[in-house]
Amino acid sequence: MKITKITTYLIKEWRTMLFVKVETDEGIIGVGEAGLTSREQGVAGIIEALEPMLIGADPMRSEHLWQLMWRSGFHPSNQVLTCAIAAIDIALWDIKGKALGVPVYQLLGGKVRDKVNTYCHMAAATPEELLGVAKQRVAEGWNCIRWDSGPFKSEAIYDPNHAVDWSIEAFRLLRTELGPKIELAFDAHTRTSVTDAVRLCRGVEDYRPLFIEYPLRIENPESYRRLRQQTAVPIAAGEQLGTKWQFRSLIEEELIDYARIDMCIAAGFTESRKIAGWAETHYIDIAVHNPIGPISTAACLHLNVATPNMLVQELPRRPGECLGDVIVSKHRWEDGWLYVSDEPGLGLDVDWEGLARYPFKHESLPIFYREDGALTNW
Repeated sequence: MKITKITTYLIKEWRTMLFVKVETDEGIIGVGEAGLTSREQGVAGIIEALEPMLIGADPMRSEHLWQLMWRSGFHPSNQVLTCAIAAIDIALWDIKGKALGVPVYQLLGGKVRDKVNTYCHMAAATPEELLGVAKQRVAEGWNCIRWDSGPFKSEAIYDPNHAVDWSIEAFRLLRTELGPKIELAFDAHTRTSVTDAVRLCRGVEDYRPLFIEYPLRIENPESYRRLRQQTAVPIAAGEQLGTKWQFRSLIEEELIDYARIDMCIAAGFTESRKIAGWAETHYIDIAVHNPIGPISTAACLHLNVATPNMLVQELPRRPGECLGDVIVSKHRWEDGWLYVSDEPGLGLDVDWEGLARYPFKHESLPIFYREDGALTNW
């Protein structure tokens, strides 16, 4: 079996997405997805550059092709390359599963669990409004919920002190009203300084958060050491990282409690499972970052069902809720849990021509400012 063609699809539904179709001379097609929202066109350019070296290659040699894509450029590369590799690598594993007639999780060692816990997204302007949204989600069956304290506008003022106070009050309300069984996860989205993050973490200790996600930027992961020394609240980070080498200090120094691996940024199954195994040696569970489309959701599900050190899967859209008319998922969600299909490969059927109904439109990420006009993180 040989790779004959690689096609990139840029689309827009509830958000922008990048899909990849890898075709073979035996008619088996693999599907993949890349991350890096608002930079999809750059990723597409890298995929186009990688295609010539992959044409004629055996798709079953996924490890070899991963090394070829990573090493062939000579210069150490960043997340634009790892996202391109991710989309192709996920598609190669889909091809392998289909060729062998087994779901991808079987190729990863088989199931270690029967179902995967998930959490939803929430947004609200006030803690009181957030409580109302949370009650709706719990009534739908979710047992784990997540929110952040952003202004929820494309351009807005973000005041760290107000945001920390807002978040602490939200934790108090939700834990008081929802009780101890609902898991509460909060995403600081890299917006806080070490000082602000310490105040946030100490302020919510009594409300037993599942984790505080990405309290700090990641360019200097050693900053997590300062935070780790000042709080016992579980910390989750890593969604912006593309390789095992970038995860090194967070894992080796045990600066985080949960590794936020994004398979569509962290170079697909081939790299993500290595990161997960490395994290296991330090008793760090994975809480995969899955904010985009249904191919990412399926790939994360296969990884999670076959990975022993796994906590929860992010799930902004349940199977069928995103592009349900053009991507049919064989997986199902029930009462907060995802159940994996036994269909070969990723368990997805894609209407490639139907994707044209969702034309791509570039969307820049929101821009937040401090009160004095200086930029801060989205």
